[in-house]
Amino acid sequence: MASYKGTYSNEQSLNFAIPIIVILFLGIIYIMTQRADSGFVSFILIGAAAVTMFYWVKVLKKMTKDQQPSFTQAREQETKNWVYDLIKGKDEFVFVAEVPGPEDKIAVRLIEGILYIRGTGGFSKEIPIEGADSMQIFDFKYRNGVLTLRIK
Repeated sequence: MASYKGTYSNEQSLNFAIPIIVILFLGIIYIMTQRADSGFVSFILIGAAAVTMFYWVKVLKKMTKDQQPSFTQAREQETKNWVYDLIKGKDEFVFVAEVPGPEDKIAVRLIEGILYIRGTGGFSKEIPIEGADSMQIFDFKYRNGVLTLRIK
């Protein structure tokens, strides 16, 4: 038994549904023209069916465009707007930032003055800290999505 591993997008669904809708409305218009006893009433009904057909095709196309994955755009925006505080003390640094994920999924390393932070959802940052070449992470706290590090 073969398994299907490809993905089926809304765009492909739309490419299948629109011709069916168009054929259905064309059939309705054809039936209306065959049963037309009074010319003016049938003309109005045929026009209404044609306008409805174009409207629904436009709505379906707009729906598939609106349903593009926005999580990647949100993730890019979240990464661009990421801010942190680096407080320099007498012989230590205090680093504070929001990092996504539970505590057990957060990885933090300080290597040659560069702080590497990794969280969940592909979150990863590198922060250079001047003067921290020979320092180490002394204290690690993570509470309510906020990471606090003491570097000595």
